[in-house]
Amino acid sequence: MNSKILFLTLLSCSLSTAFFAQKDKFSCANIKGKNFNLKSNTLSVAQIAETEKYDVNFYFLDLAMNNTSTFISGTAEIHGFAKENLDSVCFELFNSYIITGIRLENLMVPYSRNLTAIKVPVNLSAGEHFIISVTYSGTAPNATTNPLGGAGMTNDNSPSWGNQVTWSLSEPFSAFEWFPCKQSLKDKADSVYVNITVPSTCKAGSNGLLVQEEDLGNGTTKFYWKHRYPIDYYLISVAVAEYVDYTIFANPVGAANPIPVQNFIYNNPQTLPNFQADIDETVDFIEFFSEIFGLYPFHTEKYGHCMAPLSGGMEHQTMTTQGFFEKTLTAHELAHQWWGDHVTCASWADIWVNEGFASYAEYLMLEEMYPAEKAADMMTRHNNIKSQIGGSIWVLDSLDGNRIFDGRLTYDKGAAFIHTLRYEINNDSLFLLGLKNFQSNYAYSSALGIDVQQALENVTGEDLSDIFEQWYFGEGFPTYSAKWNVVETNLYVNINQTTSMPNITPFFTNNLDLKFQRTGLSDTIIRFDIQGINNNFTIPNLGTITNLSAIDPLNWIVNNNGTIEHDLSLDFTEIANLEQEELISLSPNPSSDFVELKSKSTEIFTVKIIDTKGKLCFEKQLKTGDKINISEFQSGLYLFQIESENGTQISRKIVRR
Repeated sequence: MNSKILFLTLLSCSLSTAFFAQKDKFSCANIKGKNFNLKSNTLSVAQIAETEKYDVNFYFLDLAMNNTSTFISGTAEIHGFAKENLDSVCFELFNSYIITGIRLENLMVPYSRNLTAIKVPVNLSAGEHFIISVTYSGTAPNATTNPLGGAGMTNDNSPSWGNQVTWSLSEPFSAFEWFPCKQSLKDKADSVYVNITVPSTCKAGSNGLLVQEEDLGNGTTKFYWKHRYPIDYYLISVAVAEYVDYTIFANPVGAANPIPVQNFIYNNPQTLPNFQADIDETVDFIEFFSEIFGLYPFHTEKYGHCMAPLSGGMEHQTMTTQGFFEKTLTAHELAHQWWGDHVTCASWADIWVNEGFASYAEYLMLEEMYPAEKAADMMTRHNNIKSQIGGSIWVLDSLDGNRIFDGRLTYDKGAAFIHTLRYEINNDSLFLLGLKNFQSNYAYSSALGIDVQQALENVTGEDLSDIFEQWYFGEGFPTYSAKWNVVETNLYVNINQTTSMPNITPFFTNNLDLKFQRTGLSDTIIRFDIQGINNNFTIPNLGTITNLSAIDPLNWIVNNNGTIEHDLSLDFTEIANLEQEELISLSPNPSSDFVELKSKSTEIFTVKIIDTKGKLCFEKQLKTGDKINISEFQSGLYLFQIESENGTQISRKIVRR
């Protein structure tokens, strides 16, 4: 029998620090997974191995573009260093581009080209640096001309506002469709400079700070962007259109200076007024996320948006490309600056590090700023997850773009799993500390899903192996049924579960809340520690329970509700020694402040209090009539272990309201 239980009074569940119009939840997933039915990484395993023999330090792009086509011309530089002795450097560029020359350290060199793979001969020792510059031109491929998927660079007209835009979207495998690069998640460039020459009627947006806007005097303007933070290949971006610049400022705690929020909005008289209030909320979101995740990672530069006619957004580092402005979409893409940009998934199999947390950030934002909308948000996610019976958050086929960006699994189940982790930890201060520590530990680098597990375990002291195995790597969800009965003042509960994918995940071992109704008292939520398919619990001396009214009433767990039954035959008492029961009593139970020890004996007792995680919270020698202050304890169930002078040991369960 398992009797690990927690009690909660029926209150609204919000972050203990007081932190924390439904949109198309899958717009981000749709635009990223679009046209990726085929595997899009075009290099062979051997060619990928060659790219791993060097590290990229810096990209420099000097390109000419316009807002009416995807034609690109210019020069791109790859700065790197050899990790071992090298006789060639291999990188990617789409094979339709015309290359007019490749230079190594400013000297023209020969090269070989095998479809999208380009190899430049070198003679480098381990640790030596190199600069390769590629001068090229051509029209970027699209979904029609590129059988592998495409959309690394797109040109389209906004159906709502009539503006023509050219913009990049490289995630997950399409950066090579518009500039020469190494597509490796674990190899972030230290920085990137992007110069873009465009018609003078246009503006060009990119990463980092706009350090210069130069009128070239021939009907073109050159925009100079410098980003001095580490960045992954797919987060480098450009967007060209007839824009107006609408810049506002955020002031998160810890930032030395106000952070510009630079928005390139369509140069249409109605566009900015239509979205201005929604754009302005970005300031509140930056300040909020800086409190709960850590200071905005690129605070010495900027955050911003470039509008483009896409159905959602893409979290390009420091300047998201976004189709429209709505609070959950804007919050999602902004949260990526922490979850995906600052710390990037080290494998597309662990895209949860990016998308699960960005999706849950939507919920946290609603909880903090629009609390009336949070319940519907999580319920919608749960319903979508349960629309099919299987599927894991962890991605088995990490070359399938549609699976990587699966809205049901990566986004919604990913967010719901974080919600369950928060519930399991049952301490929002520790939960947030674990997230902040993760951001600090993997700052400007990459991480796996199990690295999140480790960060949370380090601050909580809990073993989260089972919950990750079942909810992250496992498949499906449980259906819970419950029976209950009261005999005198003792409550007996049986909780049974079946699962939707029993051959893969036969049961889930998370906690589970049940809501009970009590005569003359507020409804009470009791938290049970589920350890298998069939679970029995006894709660002595609970008092007047009239009904079990709900399973998981606050929707912490993805589950279906089975049956709830008042079973009058249910009776499995834990009381084995009535003499000991009469010897010692603790009251009141439940209590919110003090518990008094009463005994017929005058001897001294050693009293220990242990929480449901096994942590010793209190130890002291007491006598009858002494009171124990539990007002600083968190709500829940505590085990009182009492030992008399003659060695008799007695255990009592006390509920801290």
